[in-house]
Amino acid sequence: AAGTTDDYITSIEHANKDGAKVIVTPGFLFEVPIHTVQEQHPDVKFILIDGNPNDGAKEPTYKTAENTVGIKFSEEQAGYLAGYAAVMDGHTKLGFLGGQAVPAVVNFGYGYVQGANDAAKELGITVEMMYTNTDGFSATPEAQAMAAGWYNAGTEIVFGCGGSVGNSVFSAAEASNGLSIGVDIDQSGESTTVVTSAMKGLAAAVEDVLDQYYAGSFPGGQNLILGADKNAVSLEMTHA
Repeated sequence: AAGTTDDYITSIEHANKDGAKVIVTPGFLFEVPIHTVQEQHPDVKFILIDGNPNDGAKEPTYKTAENTVGIKFSEEQAGYLAGYAAVMDGHTKLGFLGGQAVPAVVNFGYGYVQGANDAAKELGITVEMMYTNTDGFSATPEAQAMAAGWYNAGTEIVFGCGGSVGNSVFSAAEASNGLSIGVDIDQSGESTTVVTSAMKGLAAAVEDVLDQYYAGSFPGGQNLILGADKNAVSLEMTHA
């Protein structure tokens, strides 16, 4: 479950007290906490995944200190691959069930729709798309019921995009003999219904920055956007 900014700052402070030299934080919810602590702890290096440090205002002020690097991914590219592949694989009734409409989820979804549309144009066919976002990232009976309703109405494959929301999709797919698409990592181990996953190179990106840190060339002060040109997004092909 998502915590508050104070919760995240407390966790970061605990890691700092334990002697951490590099702290990796996952997700946009850490943007404000990192903005707060980065200058308080100049001797600590911060790697912020899926976000850039800002003050959280309605019109936020962004600042990435020299001891911090922000890493975002071109999720729209990964989503595009998933939508394109699903239609090229013969599916004409697709769904996208996303978590909270944060930038990463929105990017995945928009790319998914565009990829499906482009594939349909190439094939000269029409596809149907069910599309919605939930208000969080948890597996809920409501999310599962929505996905089940889609499957029962003829939807063939659903992209579950947003934390455990995907597990709701997987459960619905299993009960309805439907198919699903995973997100971020290869989720084929989560369910036999997963035919592919729209993946981001999360581990590889962190490893690369850590290698730079140990080599004395930490990319501090930068906000990186990693896409296909950096092999940072991909479609899992083993189970396609």
